[in-house]
Amino acid sequence: MAAVALVQGASRGLGIEFCRYLLLNKAPAAVIATCRNPDGAEHLAALAAQHPGRMTVLKLDVNREEDIKSVAESVKSDFGKVDLLMNCSAMLHPSGKGETSLRDVSAQGIISTLTTNTVGPLVMVKYFAPLLQMGTGAFGQQPQEKAKQHSGIIVNMTARVGSIGDNALGGWYSYRMSKAALNMATRNLSIELGRGRGKIVCVSLHPGTVDTDLSRPYHRNVPKDKLFSTENSVQYLMNVIESLNIGKTGKAYAWDGTEIPW
Repeated sequence: MAAVALVQGASRGLGIEFCRYLLLNKAPAAVIATCRNPDGAEHLAALAAQHPGRMTVLKLDVNREEDIKSVAESVKSDFGKVDLLMNCSAMLHPSGKGETSLRDVSAQGIISTLTTNTVGPLVMVKYFAPLLQMGTGAFGQQPQEKAKQHSGIIVNMTARVGSIGDNALGGWYSYRMSKAALNMATRNLSIELGRGRGKIVCVSLHPGTVDTDLSRPYHRNVPKDKLFSTENSVQYLMNVIESLNIGKTGKAYAWDGTEIPW
């Protein structure tokens, strides 16, 4: 049975690039791409047209639990399993700018950022974990001589600024808090989903500073060799994903495979 990868937040940036990579490099894997507004996702539709029969685009607003539940039921009916779940959607802040000081903080800004960046990915796992437990372990490393150790992989896209131990600059309250909380969710999930049969590898991955809409306002101070295209970042991240095993679950890794402190 062909591998099944689901990319949540697939209409732009890293999300659509993950879809493109999987379609080009992981044949005959099926790719399920979700986004809030498929009708407005022209590039995603064009990618699906280039790979008929291998890519499915579904409407899913990660802030709506009923959407997530409905899509999980549809995926279960049509595919019966998921081998790789990638939670990619994220927002810096509703204003598009990170808070530089406490005076910029608002309750609604924090709530909106946490809802998209933290709550959404966790609720995704709530409904898709049973399908990942039915996976075949098609991604990551499995021992040659033993029975499979994991059935699926969950990737939560984090950011280095979500590391409490690495925070020396402050600011960006909503974004930092949302990613730190997402890292805690990853750790919790790795413990619960690492028990019994159908173990699931759960990791947070930091893509580096990538040339996307989210980070573009802050590129001025980034050295050229540290600013990645989406293509380069996804290639690095897929290398990390393919190196994962159950022993590496419950941790945060940077694009180069180095572990990031919580």
